[in-house]
Amino acid sequence: MIATPQATDRSGTKVARLAWLDALRGIGAMAVVAEHALPWLMPSLRPYWFSLGMYGVLVFFLVSGYIIPASLENRGDVGAFWTSRVFRLYPLYLLVIAAVLVMAFWVPVRPQVPRDLSAVAAHMSMLLDVVHTGALADPMWTLSYEMVFYLLVTALFAGGVHQRSGTLAIAFGVVAVAAGLVLSAPLLPGPWPAVAACVLFLAGLACLITGRFRTVAAYALGLMALVLLVFGSFVPWFGAAILAVMFTGTALYRWERGTGGLGPVVAAAALVAAAPVWSIQAGWWWVQPDVWITTIVLAGGTFALGMVLRGRRVPGVLTWLGLISYSVYLVHHPLLKYLNALAGDLRSLTPTGRAVAALGYLVVLLTLSWLTYRFVEAPAQALGRRISRRRSSSPPQAGRDIPVPG
Repeated sequence: MIATPQATDRSGTKVARLAWLDALRGIGAMAVVAEHALPWLMPSLRPYWFSLGMYGVLVFFLVSGYIIPASLENRGDVGAFWTSRVFRLYPLYLLVIAAVLVMAFWVPVRPQVPRDLSAVAAHMSMLLDVVHTGALADPMWTLSYEMVFYLLVTALFAGGVHQRSGTLAIAFGVVAVAAGLVLSAPLLPGPWPAVAACVLFLAGLACLITGRFRTVAAYALGLMALVLLVFGSFVPWFGAAILAVMFTGTALYRWERGTGGLGPVVAAAALVAAAPVWSIQAGWWWVQPDVWITTIVLAGGTFALGMVLRGRRVPGVLTWLGLISYSVYLVHHPLLKYLNALAGDLRSLTPTGRAVAALGYLVVLLTLSWLTYRFVEAPAQALGRRISRRRSSSPPQAGRDIPVPG
């Protein structure tokens, strides 16, 4: 999990660990699992008055928006932040990629994945969706927007303007509405954006971690992320709306700390809700106004409820699910594909057979996710922390570190 920084709420209470965020991650992860599994295992239980999967994803994005800037600001060290991010995200991500490629001898790779260098480049940078490249495992598309958010937050931190979260949330909401009105496809087509972005990403990441040309790299990567988000995404309005949601999460963090108001949160939410209404790319059932707005309200309400109850004891099962949520998120879809291939077609089973398969799937998924957390995620995160501590204890090199703004 993300190393949760010390926080102070409006009553002045010190919170050592924000367990409610872990609980929200657990809820979000299981909602996404349900979205993918129910059509195969229990189709009659899948709701269509809101999108379970998008609900879970929006909860995740609100959590990231709330905690990631706080993590960077509390560290005050861009190099340590990115070292932590690399060791947090990549080990399990690369393991799942390797597993999917090995299993490709049995279950073919998704047809949406290009069979050329652009696919390799897009997966290396994690910028898959914003360079219009299909992922080896379907849920990986959300990591694109996590990465864009990290890059933008780093650039804002470098420029000392990271406190303007509410303004940014509204700005991305406006971009989402405008992009929906005028853009129907990426304006940067072809495989070259994935390759160029990967080269710049790797070079810039090296600068951020080592400290060489760090400020220039932060600005360059932030600009690249912004350009790709608007002009390289599969669905430009959707990418901008996601960033509006994430900066809304940051604005809520500012409000909780007493450094911002709730007005920008309301304005950004209204813009995100309106974004697909007149959009050219809005033909899917889950972005129809009633479904989309209901999903947004439920996700926002869940996050708000978590904030209201943040001082109370969180059920252990939810914090445990939050602990393994990244593993659950990345592992569940390939596992479902392999289960379906093994069974022939899960939808052809009897109701009893599907119920047994659903129970078995959950048991295997949660067990496997715990194992990957225990033996992949946790050791990698511990290694990242050790490296960060060693870097922090080394004598600073003049002119290399971004000072903590304000």
